[in-house]
Amino acid sequence: MSSETRTTLFADVIIPLAVPGTFTYRIPFVLNDQVAVGMRAIVQFGRKKIIAGVISRVHEEIPKSFSPKYILDLLDERPVVVEKQLQFWKWIKEYYLCNLGEVMQAAMPSALKLSSETMIQLSDQYTTDKHQLNENEFLIIEALELQPKITLSEVSKILGIQKVMPIIRNLIDRGLVITEEEVKEKYQQKKESVISLRKAFHNHSALQELMNQLEKRAYKQLELLLSYLSMAPLGGNVTEVSTAVLLKKANASHAQLKALVDKGIFTQSKKVISRLDQYTADLHPDDIELTPAQLLALDEIRTGITGKGVVLLHGITSSGKTELYIKLIHENLKQGKQVLYLLPEIALTTQIIQRLKRYFGESLGVYHSRYNMHERAEIWQKVLQYDVHDQESEHQLIIGPRSALFLPFQNLGLIIVDEEHDQSYKQYDPAPRYHARDAALVLARMHGAKVLLGSATPSFESYFNAKNGKFGLVNLMERFGGIELPEIEIVNLREEKKRNTMQSHFSRPLMEEMKTAIEHKEQVILFQNRRGFALRLECEACNWVPECRHCDVSLIYHKNQRLLRCHYCGFAMEVPAECPNCQSTALKMHGFGTEKVQEELQLLLPDARISRLDLDTTRSKFGFQQIIEAFEKHETDILTGTQMVTKGLDFDSVRIVGILNADNMLSYPDFRAHERSFQLMAQVAGRAGRKNKRGKVLIQTYQPRHPLLQDVIRNDYDAVYERLMTIRKEYHYPPFYRLILIKLKHRDQYKLNMAANDLALALRKDFGQQVLGPEFPMVSRIRNLYIKHILIKFDRRQHSGKIKALLSSKLSAFNANPDHKSLIIQLDVDPQ
Repeated sequence: MSSETRTTLFADVIIPLAVPGTFTYRIPFVLNDQVAVGMRAIVQFGRKKIIAGVISRVHEEIPKSFSPKYILDLLDERPVVVEKQLQFWKWIKEYYLCNLGEVMQAAMPSALKLSSETMIQLSDQYTTDKHQLNENEFLIIEALELQPKITLSEVSKILGIQKVMPIIRNLIDRGLVITEEEVKEKYQQKKESVISLRKAFHNHSALQELMNQLEKRAYKQLELLLSYLSMAPLGGNVTEVSTAVLLKKANASHAQLKALVDKGIFTQSKKVISRLDQYTADLHPDDIELTPAQLLALDEIRTGITGKGVVLLHGITSSGKTELYIKLIHENLKQGKQVLYLLPEIALTTQIIQRLKRYFGESLGVYHSRYNMHERAEIWQKVLQYDVHDQESEHQLIIGPRSALFLPFQNLGLIIVDEEHDQSYKQYDPAPRYHARDAALVLARMHGAKVLLGSATPSFESYFNAKNGKFGLVNLMERFGGIELPEIEIVNLREEKKRNTMQSHFSRPLMEEMKTAIEHKEQVILFQNRRGFALRLECEACNWVPECRHCDVSLIYHKNQRLLRCHYCGFAMEVPAECPNCQSTALKMHGFGTEKVQEELQLLLPDARISRLDLDTTRSKFGFQQIIEAFEKHETDILTGTQMVTKGLDFDSVRIVGILNADNMLSYPDFRAHERSFQLMAQVAGRAGRKNKRGKVLIQTYQPRHPLLQDVIRNDYDAVYERLMTIRKEYHYPPFYRLILIKLKHRDQYKLNMAANDLALALRKDFGQQVLGPEFPMVSRIRNLYIKHILIKFDRRQHSGKIKALLSSKLSAFNANPDHKSLIIQLDVDPQ
């Protein structure tokens, strides 16, 4: 093709950084026929950085204000991001007021995001004279003489210090070393060594002759051959066996196997294998027998989904919602559709996977952040490669937390958002600060898919939409198997303390019920929504309380670690022997967390087997799974934990549930506090008596007549909804009004105050009384950054797009002021 007929193409590339917009690069002519939207391109960003971005648009529009750099290379033969994903990313960017690069950063697994790493190597001017080098420089040069290139992180390890750039710059200035940027593909397919028998021995006579020879000369090699044949018989479907498995089965050595390979009897090769768990189905969804109430609910769901596209299933705890999900999933899989099953927490996937894998086997895929980067990249590729016409396509059903929304679905038919009320669906930091439930509705609309929201205690926003006809509403108010809802008893802590019947933090009724349950081989769940041992340490002489050095919060005592720890930044210090303020040794612990509950309960019930379920005990990949499996197998009598124990867990033998301190939730200063308190208490109460026997819930409180507690006793969701919605309407809160929270952060409190006041003043010129603040939040300093909040409230009937466009322009003008350069501004649309 002549140069005159060649088309000059340009690509708009999304860079996975918190920078606005896309960046235009020129496409080399040699890549014209290969380039496509959704591919990853290697580009130079800035003076030196090499990074992989995603191509969002290919066009012929020549940039007028600058000369674009060339794309250096393409990483993919076919797109790794599909068109609908890019549409979804753009919607997230526009609705949640963030950058497209931030969406890409959140959406793609780290193995598919590449950026260059700075490498150092000896320069051509380097001579072997090391007398002019100090100790650190000597160590770097010595390492480079042994290895041609090393990374900055390797230099840091060699020297045992973090800040190595000053040393590197000094070596560069003296002409001893040079730097370069190098990009490495992170994702590597997993391969396994396999053995196969050469075709020359596939007929019985040749094989028999071989075996006769080996029997005379190398009997151990014959045993190895016989072991292979037992795993891969001639004429069978299996022709390759794992090298490791074969050696173990034959109890043979690598040398013996190598001898057979060298003789041309075996061939050894590498085979690509999956890193992911493989599931086998042993049940069929048609085997599930639904109750009349479930059958009616299923029909109503089908009708509602067909008519409105979105249905809210309001089903009380243990009503059998999961059985309905399985039926609907099966219907969609039969049609060749993909299904996304969202859960609020990684932790919840453990139990639900055990149930779903029995019905859907290899069609089931799991995606979450506890998987390593290679596992997540493999799931991404399997979802991307799904083919409706290929019967062997895996991962047609994906289960995962909010991040699973970003997978490259090809033919999405149904999204199930289980426990849709849960605030874990909201991403807080970093941006994009999206809500997975709301984003799922938009993703489904883009795919023409349906959405089923499920909860025993729906969010008020979803219930409002269902009541007003935007969503379909299906009620399932009957427990599966006719099991009664648990009996709920309010325990008045004031009375208990007057009578002196408290044992540590446990009232007499709760202690008696726990002892009875354990005697009858039944289990107990205790809920305390604070982790750690004691919430604060205080000097009884001068009231000194140890505080975090970097945040405006008191430190929480963790007895296992013997440390006072900040739950915001991780700062920790040892417990002082005396007060540093007045030197008194009268230091007293106040409050209690799950760690203290576990320890003191073990003293009161020494024969009970007690476990704890909170963030501290579930940090490892399988920590949650191990605790839950032990409880399911009745290896644990009492499970104490934070709100993790409230979330959709299903145990056969739990009869007693104790809520140790209801008042903390009720008194939290937030307009959603009572909604969330009801949800938490109703959810944790639902763990009691789920199978064979009516359970009992004991709620310890100093406010026994509180209206919300009476609603919990009656399980009266509608009463809570009606009462709180009246208040929200009067005071202009969601769902009647929308909120945009502007967080301003700075190391200098004075500069923060000045900037926050300037911004609020500028916003009031256009938004008037819709602007509230600036105000300090409850925790006004985190990680040495002072924080102020400005809140914008506007009627849901107003055009949110225009409001956001005006806000963005005001912020752009504000950021243009050099005085605000060091100010951090974060936007949170629909804060939770």
